Amino acid sequence: MNQIIGGTTIRLHQDDNVVVAAQNIGAGATIPGEGVVTASPVPSGHKIATRAIVAGDYVRKYNQIIGVATADIAPGDHVHVQNCAMSDFERDYAFCADARPTQYFTGQDRATFKGIVREDGRVATRNYIGVMTTVNCSATVAKRVAAAFENGGLDEYPNVDGVVALVHGTGCGMATKGEGFDVLQRILWGFLRHPNFAGVILIGLGCEAAQIRFLLEAYGIKATETFQYMTMQGTGGTRATIEEGVKRVKAMLPKANQVKRETLSAEHLSLCLQCGGSDGYSGITANPALGAAADLLVRHGGTAILSETPEIYGAEHLLTRRAVDRKIGEKLIDRIKWWEEYTTRNGGEMNNNPSPGNKDGGLTTILEKSLGAAAKGGTTNLVDVYKYAEPISAKGFVFMDSPGYDPVSATGQVASGGNIICFTTGRGSAFGFKPVPSIKLATNTAMYQKLSEDMDIDCGEVLSKGVPVPEMGQRIFDTILRVASGEQSKSEELGYGDNEFTPWQIGATM
Repeated sequence: MNQIIGGTTIRLHQDDNVVVAAQNIGAGATIPGEGVVTASPVPSGHKIATRAIVAGDYVRKYNQIIGVATADIAPGDHVHVQNCAMSDFERDYAFCADARPTQYFTGQDRATFKGIVREDGRVATRNYIGVMTTVNCSATVAKRVAAAFENGGLDEYPNVDGVVALVHGTGCGMATKGEGFDVLQRILWGFLRHPNFAGVILIGLGCEAAQIRFLLEAYGIKATETFQYMTMQGTGGTRATIEEGVKRVKAMLPKANQVKRETLSAEHLSLCLQCGGSDGYSGITANPALGAAADLLVRHGGTAILSETPEIYGAEHLLTRRAVDRKIGEKLIDRIKWWEEYTTRNGGEMNNNPSPGNKDGGLTTILEKSLGAAAKGGTTNLVDVYKYAEPISAKGFVFMDSPGYDPVSATGQVASGGNIICFTTGRGSAFGFKPVPSIKLATNTAMYQKLSEDMDIDCGEVLSKGVPVPEMGQRIFDTILRVASGEQSKSEELGYGDNEFTPWQIGATM
């Protein structure tokens, strides 16, 4: 991206036929360096045509196709939903064409952070006790157990970050075989063994489809000092189960409190890349800056996880070009094809995005949104592709299949082993995700200033102050290291993260 800022507009590539408004622009304004005059007011983050685009021709941004003109567009016209729409086009996957050797940091040059090493060698960034449910029926009990440790309940255990209830609305009324059930089992297993939990209690009702014994048998799980399970029916009802749950959490706390942070290589960090409430600047500021941070983490031996498959739709050819081999690239295309079939059989379409807020922010089609979203993945090689909530073992830049809905996507990433999250937003999305810390990155300075208590970094300074994207990426990377070491993010300070656990529900609810 050879970005050129002309004061009032941003040209992202010399071959684009649109530029992006860097501020609200009135009608009759001359656009510097483009030789066009605006025909109508253009909101900040929206697009302006710099040359005539005939109906049926492609609209180009980032030197990529973002849609097709649905009417003749004159130079200076506002380009948006009234004259531009989704259009399918042939993609050249060019498998592995852009794969290049990664320039890794080694030895003492590798970045470090203060992490927690569990007995089995896995590394944590936080130290929680989790109260999880197999089914919606036990959600109230789990919440009541966790609530017993609020308001000073952990004062004697300063090294414990909290007791969090992770509840959900599924687990019954579902088939006990097939994709939907397999996904729920993978999620539960992934969280039960997540290193950010010093201990977990799993609570069911007793008669649900997602039986605890199914999970134990499937993954060879046994009760231990730090993993306990029970059912409300077996324990004696609501009150008895709450009391027993509180008792078992109390028994875990002394050991959980014994942890100490130690200096560790950044190779132990697994970064979940998320964006939500995007705007016209997401693909210009925060997302490429996060991509630069992801590149740094990969070069320091860590893992960066890109997800949200519907939000890389139309940009997947940029990722297949970076695949380390053709098989990896084809795994990604298989997930794209699965989504095309999945949305069709459910009466949907892949262009059900952008959301109303995205469109208000200047994004017109899913192609435009995807090109910006894919920038979070940086530039290093794509080393593997995983299904939703599959354990991620590879080091480097990977892709995990997921919906674009942020809580569902992050649930899968954390289940896969992610231990820190960076979340870019142009609209001010509210988000946290216990037991993993979440860092919020604002795409524009105006929103950052308005919601500064919620945002960790103003990536809008790429435009408002001319901060180079690599420099902003370094700021993000440094913040990742500090937060992974125990510094609270803004979302954590505000208490976010108890309500975002949302397993992906695939299949019929019966």
